[in-house]
Amino acid sequence: MRTRPPRTHAQRSALAAGAAALATAAALATAAALATAAALAVPQPAGAAETSPIGFGAGTTGGGSASAVTVSTLAAFKAAVTGSTAKVVKVNGLIPLSGTVDVGSNTTVLGVGSSSGFTGGGLRLKKVTNVVVRNLNISKPLAPADGIEVQASTKVWIDHNSFSADRDHDKDHYDGLLDINHASDNVTVSWNTFRDHFKGSLVGHSDNNAGEDTGHLKVTYHHNWFNNVNSRIPSLRFGTGHFYDNYVVGAETAVHSRMGAQMLVENNVFRGTGVAVTTNRSSDVDGYANLRGNDLGGAATEVSRVGTFTAAPYGYTAEPASSVVASVTGGAGAGKL
Repeated sequence: MRTRPPRTHAQRSALAAGAAALATAAALATAAALATAAALAVPQPAGAAETSPIGFGAGTTGGGSASAVTVSTLAAFKAAVTGSTAKVVKVNGLIPLSGTVDVGSNTTVLGVGSSSGFTGGGLRLKKVTNVVVRNLNISKPLAPADGIEVQASTKVWIDHNSFSADRDHDKDHYDGLLDINHASDNVTVSWNTFRDHFKGSLVGHSDNNAGEDTGHLKVTYHHNWFNNVNSRIPSLRFGTGHFYDNYVVGAETAVHSRMGAQMLVENNVFRGTGVAVTTNRSSDVDGYANLRGNDLGGAATEVSRVGTFTAAPYGYTAEPASSVVASVTGGAGAGKL
């Protein structure tokens, strides 16, 4: 998904100011609801993410205990993941593909071993619910395909995958590694690696999609390793994002909150990064961010508006930044389940 070049504050119009007011009101309402729910949450240990999702995607089960089918060709995979009946599909080997493959509801896609997955294109979750994607290698998704695109979908868990491309081409040669858009909701992105790419993870595809996206796009990112990814770690419009216990290395700009989005950025580690968190780039309306417990490693922050999202509406335990590097480098990515 592509965005416009950055614009300065001096170029923003009165119309943008009106949009900011609307976005602020929506954000305050969302934050109030989240804070109420948080009071009822029962903390869980971070390790529970190994068997079930923590975060906004909690309760996602995919195919559950359905009998697994193992596939090793693209044709077999396409046939196996269609429809909404409960199913577990194991991918054995690295499968080349062009474009995207649609995955149906109530599905678990699970890579076999440490080197199975897809290259050249990606998976699309469009208007589906209850999908788990784990232990895959997903590489070099040629534009306009994303490595994984979550579109108008709910209850998604993206866990222990290895996403990668290269930075030898123009930044638009590949599209996003993981993009979430069109009012998708209740997504957890955990224990993945994102490597060698320009555009990591875009949440909310357009500044002009407030009518659909406002009140949605609730996403948790935890224990992910972003290595040599230039930006969008993640970039979030309109929604509510919780970014905790992640390790970011070599970014130009990492966390980007825009168009009234609310971000809670907690106990992360940044190294070799120019700007760890920004709320005032590229869009007519700034975002909001709250920061706590991060190890910025000398990175700058550009927080023009402090947010109201301070308490997640689910149980979790954020480990301190001092232990994040060891945890994430030891546990993130395919082959670590």
